[in-house]
Amino acid sequence: MTFPYKQLNRRNIIKGAAALAATASSLKAASAATVTPLGQTGAPTPASEPLPLGPLPGGRYPDSHLESAKKGPPSFGPPDFPAFAGTMAVERVATGFRWAEGPVYFAAGRYVLFSDIPNNRIMRFSEDDGHVSVYRQPSMNSNGNTIDREGRLITCEHNGRRVTRTELDGSITIIADKYNGKRLNSPNDAVVTSDGSIWFTDPIYGIGGYYEGVKAEPEQEKHNVYRMDPKSGDIKVVVDDFVEPNGIALSPDEKKLYVIDTGFTDGPNNPSHIRVFDLDVAAGKASNSKVFADMPKPSITDGLRTDTDGRVWCSVGWGDPNEDGVRCYTPAGELLGKIHIPETVANLCFGGQQRNRLYICGSTSLYAVYTSVQGSMKP
Repeated sequence: MTFPYKQLNRRNIIKGAAALAATASSLKAASAATVTPLGQTGAPTPASEPLPLGPLPGGRYPDSHLESAKKGPPSFGPPDFPAFAGTMAVERVATGFRWAEGPVYFAAGRYVLFSDIPNNRIMRFSEDDGHVSVYRQPSMNSNGNTIDREGRLITCEHNGRRVTRTELDGSITIIADKYNGKRLNSPNDAVVTSDGSIWFTDPIYGIGGYYEGVKAEPEQEKHNVYRMDPKSGDIKVVVDDFVEPNGIALSPDEKKLYVIDTGFTDGPNNPSHIRVFDLDVAAGKASNSKVFADMPKPSITDGLRTDTDGRVWCSVGWGDPNEDGVRCYTPAGELLGKIHIPETVANLCFGGQQRNRLYICGSTSLYAVYTSVQGSMKP
């Protein structure tokens, strides 16, 4: 191909210069219209020796990381504490995250999805071969995740200040991002009842700074628990007297709704406990609130799940290291025992093909332990 030298004259040079100036002007205008990144983008942890995977040190049978509230010499494990399942131990199955949160188990693929909030990504742990991969990045600084009755991922997003649903074809639907014309604060955790309604909590943690979201002023005066109607899509407040509503869960018969209040993070006189409500799914109402269990301050619980017998399993962290881990309560609120984890624990979920493996998000790592019960698997 020959170069058309004859076209390289003064007039064409002037035209070219004008075109370049116009391009530069357009780039400048485009630059003025750019937006900030969608939350903290992935920044790998500096190279260091990763935490070891496998059973935790000292995990001989029966595992000393399991502590029964009923004192006495164990025969084949802690008495009356269903965390024990025979020849098992607490295991670290994945590590290398900045703040692991919001686990949810997908039985069809035998994998756990969980949020790595500061790194703005959702991770995937494949149970069959132990492979860890990135499921979504950016994730809008996702926090809590659950699954609906059609097998779709429901996600609470700090940065998006919204609740979304990932459709079966991979597209994303916004479930809720406003109430009364104002943006939500930063949805934290969600459950889905059998009629398809989505119940979620909305504290302000995700807009408090730039580490787990984007700092912003709250637009909702109160920190509410909301319900999304599956038919109309309308959002309504179901509880409005929380300091900081956090983790949320259903009893297996859907007659009880459990919601955590981590208001202690905002002041020493605020609560650090789990509340329980009588739940009327058809009417979309939660009533008769009472405290289900208090946490030992300065520790807080962040997330919880139930098993098929109605026991409540909740995380513990941010306080006494000896309390870091998981607590198990009877449906009446009596402490049955503890699972000790060497990191602050944020959330948990049941998984495994028999729904008897408890997955635990502990700060930088994902842990797992086989139990002698089955998770209710209610989203």
